[in-house]
Amino acid sequence: MKKLIISPHIDDEILGCGGIIDTTTTILYCGCDESSITNPWVKERPSENNRLKELDAVQKYLGFSWKLLNNKVNHYSVQNLISDLEKTINNKQPDILFVPNLSYNQDHKTVYDAAMVATRPHDINFFVKKIVVYEQPQVFLWNKTSRQFNPNYFIPINIEQKIKAYELMKSQVRPYRSSEMLRSLAHVRGKQSNCEYAEAFEIIRWIDEKN
Repeated sequence: MKKLIISPHIDDEILGCGGIIDTTTTILYCGCDESSITNPWVKERPSENNRLKELDAVQKYLGFSWKLLNNKVNHYSVQNLISDLEKTINNKQPDILFVPNLSYNQDHKTVYDAAMVATRPHDINFFVKKIVVYEQPQVFLWNKTSRQFNPNYFIPINIEQKIKAYELMKSQVRPYRSSEMLRSLAHVRGKQSNCEYAEAFEIIRWIDEKN
């Protein structure tokens, strides 16, 4: 099954989908730039080059392919993103598409809105039969948006593999989305789905193949 993950930033894909990423996965990153915020948990401000080095390490570990769009973080535009998402979807023709849930982050909202337009039934769009929304651990703690996340699709995961992938992006590890937070949330989602650890998704569209 060909998987395409739309990731607003480099790290969102690991936080929400790290357990299901493999060699059948393509990740579309919507942007990457140097952080202008001093982070008390990271000794040095992560440059774009360092972020890409971390991404390279994760890619070698999990084996996915990826593409990076040239958008300025915190300044994404729905109008500009729609065309790029459509082109990538038409090119990759995924069996299943993973879209970030709305959150208090403006880029996540923009990417979600653009994805809903890019995946509409239309004669110029490749029709993706399975579209799901993925969550972010930190939003589980502070979900103050107009759209609540209601998981109804669960995939068992190897939590140790997900945590290792996350920790390879050491500049992005935070207390409010720590490795232990990832483990705890995966355990909760596992309890919801009768397995030890799982990632949870919300189905937007799901069409089964004919027998």
